[in-house]
Amino acid sequence: MPTNWDPFPDRVQFEIADFLYRKNQMSGSQINELLDLWAASLNGNSGPPFADKNDMYRTIDKIAVGDIPWKRFSITYTGPHPAGKVPPWMLAEYEVWYRDIHELIRYQLSNRQFNNQIDYAPLQEFAPDGKRTWSNLMSGNWAWQQADIIGEDPSTHGATFVPVVLGSDKTTVSVATGQNEYYPLYASLGNVHNNIRRAHSNAVSIAAFLSIPKTDRQYTNDKAFRNFRRQLFHTSLQVILEPLRHNMTVPDITLCPDGHYRRVIYGLGPYIADYPEQVLLACIVQGWCGRCRAPRNNLDSELVGRRSHEHTALLIDALDEKSLMNDYGIISTTTPFTAHFPRADIHELLAPDLLHQLIKGTFKDHLVTWVCEYLTAVHGEAYAAAVMADIDRRIAVVPPFPGIRRFPNGRGFKQWTGDDSKALMKVYLPAIHGHVPPQMVRALSAFLDFCYLVRRNIINEETLDAIDDALTRFHCEREIFREAGIRLTGFSLPRQHSAKHYRFLIQMFGAPNGLCSSITEAKHIKAVKEPWRRSNHYQPLQQMLVINRRLEKLAAARIDFGARGMLNGPCISPHLQAQAPMVPSPTTDDFEDFGEQEVVNGPRFDSIVRLARREARGYPKTIHGLAQRICEPNFHLYLHYFLMDQLYPDVQVDADHPPPISYRPILDCRISVYHSAVATYYAPSDYSGIGGMLRQCIRSTPSWYNGPARRDCLFVNNDPNQLGMRGLHVVQAMLFFSFSFRQVQYPCALVRWFEPVNDEPCPDTRMWIFKPELDRNGKRLTTIIHLESVLRAAHLIGVCDDKFIPREFKHTDSLDSFRAFFINKFSDHHANELAF
Repeated sequence: MPTNWDPFPDRVQFEIADFLYRKNQMSGSQINELLDLWAASLNGNSGPPFADKNDMYRTIDKIAVGDIPWKRFSITYTGPHPAGKVPPWMLAEYEVWYRDIHELIRYQLSNRQFNNQIDYAPLQEFAPDGKRTWSNLMSGNWAWQQADIIGEDPSTHGATFVPVVLGSDKTTVSVATGQNEYYPLYASLGNVHNNIRRAHSNAVSIAAFLSIPKTDRQYTNDKAFRNFRRQLFHTSLQVILEPLRHNMTVPDITLCPDGHYRRVIYGLGPYIADYPEQVLLACIVQGWCGRCRAPRNNLDSELVGRRSHEHTALLIDALDEKSLMNDYGIISTTTPFTAHFPRADIHELLAPDLLHQLIKGTFKDHLVTWVCEYLTAVHGEAYAAAVMADIDRRIAVVPPFPGIRRFPNGRGFKQWTGDDSKALMKVYLPAIHGHVPPQMVRALSAFLDFCYLVRRNIINEETLDAIDDALTRFHCEREIFREAGIRLTGFSLPRQHSAKHYRFLIQMFGAPNGLCSSITEAKHIKAVKEPWRRSNHYQPLQQMLVINRRLEKLAAARIDFGARGMLNGPCISPHLQAQAPMVPSPTTDDFEDFGEQEVVNGPRFDSIVRLARREARGYPKTIHGLAQRICEPNFHLYLHYFLMDQLYPDVQVDADHPPPISYRPILDCRISVYHSAVATYYAPSDYSGIGGMLRQCIRSTPSWYNGPARRDCLFVNNDPNQLGMRGLHVVQAMLFFSFSFRQVQYPCALVRWFEPVNDEPCPDTRMWIFKPELDRNGKRLTTIIHLESVLRAAHLIGVCDDKFIPREFKHTDSLDSFRAFFINKFSDHHANELAF
């Protein structure tokens, strides 16, 4: 096995440097303090792994792999100066820091971590029924079309097409002042699968820090300044991407994740950007669409063509500047950077943006705001405030659930993030039900359906039809806002209009969740905000560049050492392992090691529900003792019914058909109680591991955080031949336990049952409504089920209709207080694909 840890002497020193600098992000002064304490503990027999922080920094700087140094260039204004006083922005020098994009993409392409998670050629995927599916970028029509063009040239025929996905967005690192603003540009290998890009791994790298020209208020709206700002942006991108141009037409021989060398042809791929950034990229006027030629005052008009460089050039030759802006929304003074590269057109490459177009844009900024405006217009400010306060209380009393953020004070906070908007989407529809007209509820329901459909990891032809249907319903039902006087000017809004392009964009670029701006927003934290916090805030950019370079070197070294098999097994030596005390190793179902929910890296496997590793203490081990403790006098009967069903599945056994005495097994077994179970299942549309697996904790505990009990609900398999909720039961877990009978271990759950109120979902919310199921005595129907029948956790939200929630009502009482519940199909994407 290779043992060259260069520049580190051994694995221990590498692991320490990686832990202190990358994982823990310890400050330099604390590193020095730790190393001093370490040296003192050794009593002079030997030294610590590093003399001080500088020694550790120098060692990290010597790492050769992943070393792509930062460079810079400057741009100045070269146009005419006005007579008299020259604006300061015309005299300033604008610095751009960047890395060689060619070397950056070559490094990404050689990353061994991407092996088996990358496509070397465009492909068309089909389901078993023969229908087309779309997932990763290379499964879309655009990659196929690009490969066809490349294949027409004999010199590039057979070369691997490597699209470069770009993304840019300004970000603020200090909310207090708002002055510390940075403009990162990110680059990603388009061939990697969406789950790799979404997993915030090394598939997205920072390529540059663009310059942000600023001026005082006197010149902010000056036409020359605005033109220069656009030209600075596009010129910077052109210079940064120039190293790729040669190998966009001439093959480049480079190493790939599988260890083979290939001839590759690069190309500019989809560009991840929010709407203001798309306006800048497409060189259009605010309020117009960057993809199509729909008029600004009627964006949803039919039969409009798509924008292109060729069409824009023809218009520029034929029309004056004013006509171009007013009639076509074209800013003719700037040429998009893509015009300088082969096979690239920015109007084609604008990626769909789930976060800003749909979640933060249409949902939060439009629909939620319009609902509030409607309530005020109809009820007046005083009563509308009372209704909105009740909507907030409805949101606040939603039962806890893995992956759902609690809003203890409703949604009344000032700083909205993308995560806040996503969290509100999951619980908002039941909260407004009964307070607004049914058509308004249907409009929100249709839009949420659209959002969850387009956010799926794999989209097939049926999903595309469902997307069209949801969008049609939304456009029809949103008219309630016009009729109510809230949107008298109509709905010609760029972010809502963008939804019309999603079907086409999915067919071109695959599932949109692999090209969402949430990917670059998450990268802001690691590449910009955390390095800024680690700096001393004096000329921080230079320090941020060094920090990013060291972080990427450590990450690259870990990949390199791992690929050579040098990181297998624990870091501690076998001799010391023998002397170390025995510590139980964590298991995959130990909820205390991960909390509510976590991703599971590794390959896909069948879904499974297991009891937690740790048994709950203080419970009686006998049947009758446990029955008294949990106040279930019929517990022994439930256990008999359960065992009869397991041992004699053909014999009907329930409360109305008790088993004969001769059939009843003699129960004298030890019972173990648990306060949780863990469901692990395939959920690639949610934030999951590389293999698409997600682990979720299901709780049934008499006290949650020293407070009231928490009893989660479950989806239970019923009929596999039925789709959606027609094939599922819903129960509430009152107790998790296990016992052994005839040398067979039975993991079980004592559950209370729910039943559907109607045979169809609610026509307005399109969510199923269930109610507590009662036995013949009018009590909650209670049984014991095997954990094998449990699919995962279910989220229930009480149906309020037009009733107000009491102020003193608590979320811990929700599941015991309502007469009916919505089955929340918006709790996550996996639930959305189940509970229809």
